[in-house]
Parts: sequence; structure tokens; C-alpha cells
Amino acid sequence: MADLETLLDDLVSGDEDRAQAAVPALTVHGPKAVQALAGLVRAPVADRRWWAAYALAAFRGDRQAQDLLIQILDDPSDAVRQCAALALKQNPTASAVEPLIRLMKGDDRLAARLAGDALSAVGLAAIPALTQASKDPNPGVRIEAVRALAEMRHPDAIGPLFNCIDDPSSVVCHWAEEGLDRLGIGMMFFNP
Repeated sequence: MADLETLLDDLVSGDEDRAQAAVPALTVHGPKAVQALAGLVRAPVADRRWWAAYALAAFRGDRQAQDLLIQILDDPSDAVRQCAALALKQNPTASAVEPLIRLMKGDDRLAARLAGDALSAVGLAAIPALTQASKDPNPGVRIEAVRALAEMRHPDAIGPLFNCIDDPSSVVCHWAEEGLDRLGIGMMFFNP
């Protein structure tokens, strides 16, 4: 097993193959590796912060890793924020709901999409915040919120999805209908 310092050097080496190989090996070091990655989260170079977020995704269910990923959602770099949102999809936590909603409301549409994916992975705990976001005046926010509810496929999303069927945005309507179809509540027509 490689020592922690060597793995961290590999992670930030600039060699993608070395960095990729270091990630699963870092998880063997457990909390010590997460603490070391916490230092990289504050690195002045965005590429190092990106790799820290990427590596933290591998620490599934680790509370400190999740907290660091939530912190990274406020990073000044678009790419780093996007990576953190994707990592939270792989390592979901209810404590990320509000920061992910803020990211979804930002100007970076890719980050918004990834935040929606992460919120969908959170599941039931994200439904109230997504329901509220589905009423946002910004159609881009509504689209991502309703898409996340549709992707979730949770019965508690039925009401919020029904409320979006007549949204002024055709894309919001599409995702509301898609979500209801996925839940087995598609459109039914009756002959009187």
C-alpha cells in the first residue's frame, strides 16, 4: 500500500493516469486521507481543488468528506463547483440540499444541472426545497427543479409534479409529465 503523501503527490501531479489511480488507494487511508484532502480544498490552484473534490467523492458515506464537498460548492471556479456537485450525486447527503439549491439558482447552467442530479440522489429530503424551486420566477431554475423531481421517481414528488403540468415553460411541462409517467401516473383519457 502506497503511503498517503505519495498518493497525494500523485493526485496533484498533473498526470491524469497517476491521479486517477491514486483515488481508490486514498480511500484505504480513511479519515487521514480525508483530512489531507481538506488541505487541498483550500489550495490556491483550482486544478488541485478539482482533484480534491474528485477524490472526496470516493469516500462514500463519510460525513467529513460530504461536509468538504458542500464547502466546495462555493468555490470561485466553475469547474471545481461542477465537480463538487457531481461528487455529491455519488455521495448524497441531506445537509447539501440548501447549498445545492443555491448552486442550481446560479448562472452556471452545467452546475445547475449537476446540482439537480445531486438533489435527485438525496431523495425525499430534497423534495420540499425542489418544490419551492419549481415555483421560481427563473424558468431555468424551474426546469432543473422539476427535472430533479422527475428523476427522483419518489411518490412524494407526485403533488409537486402535478402542480407544474401547466407551467408557462414547455420544458418544465415536459419534465412534469415525464416524472408522472415514470411514477405510473401518465395521462389517462376517459370516454364519457
